[in-house]
Amino acid sequence: MAAPSPDRRTLDREDDEPVVNDGNEPRSPRGIQSVEVGGQLLKALVRAGRALPLGALARAAGMTPAKAHPYLVSFGKLGLIAQDPVSGSYGLGPLALQLGLIGLQQVDPVRLAVAELPALAQAVGCTVSAAVWGPVGPIIVHVERGPTAVHVAMRHGTPASLRHTGTGKIFAAFAPTDAVAEALAREGEAAALTDPVFAAELQSIRREGLSRVRDELLPGISAMAVPVFDGLGQVVLAIAAIAPSPLLDLSTDSAQARALRAASQRLSQRLGAPAQTPHPAA
Repeated sequence: MAAPSPDRRTLDREDDEPVVNDGNEPRSPRGIQSVEVGGQLLKALVRAGRALPLGALARAAGMTPAKAHPYLVSFGKLGLIAQDPVSGSYGLGPLALQLGLIGLQQVDPVRLAVAELPALAQAVGCTVSAAVWGPVGPIIVHVERGPTAVHVAMRHGTPASLRHTGTGKIFAAFAPTDAVAEALAREGEAAALTDPVFAAELQSIRREGLSRVRDELLPGISAMAVPVFDGLGQVVLAIAAIAPSPLLDLSTDSAQARALRAASQRLSQRLGAPAQTPHPAA
């Protein structure tokens, strides 16, 4: 007698066996379970941001040291993991570093931001923009119109004031100080960084990861902006929301602020930035 066919059951996938179902459930692409399990060790090292001893690394990956060790041996042979000969701790190896550098070279921050902005405009209910640091300061590279019209002369190539716009203040807070000082001088704001009020505002932006502007450059127009970082911790983009002041909730925990921060985190992670609060510019 033929054995009954599997009925929506999962085979034991301790190593490399696929999941079997009766065809009524969506099938995910077949993978190698042992690779997925071992990959948790690599993820744990990325989260930690430093080398870890075997016991701590295994716990962070949700497995026992005895289970983790064979994976680490194989990863070591590939160069994905390296063991410190003195401390015995495990860190990322040369191949992992090479993969990371190549990945950074292949990612275009502006392209990623342009793809993100349409959904963000709908989420915050207003116009959103992306800006980069250009030859003379912040430059807007893309504008996505939202459901609420805002009458501001803002388009591709428009410069953003470092002192008076949400976008500019993000770069003032997180870009290298020397470059910011030069750009401020070109704007006629050479003394801005020594202004205690502006300096305190920049510290607040670094702490909150959010800039807020109400009726500052244009009466009746408000803005919020967030930074996007790359894998080296450098600010590469500012994402801003702009709207008539009554329609933009500038509180740090508003739904619009949370949507901006979520977009910032998604983009930063795709660019290789660590998932942690950014540090002040040096």
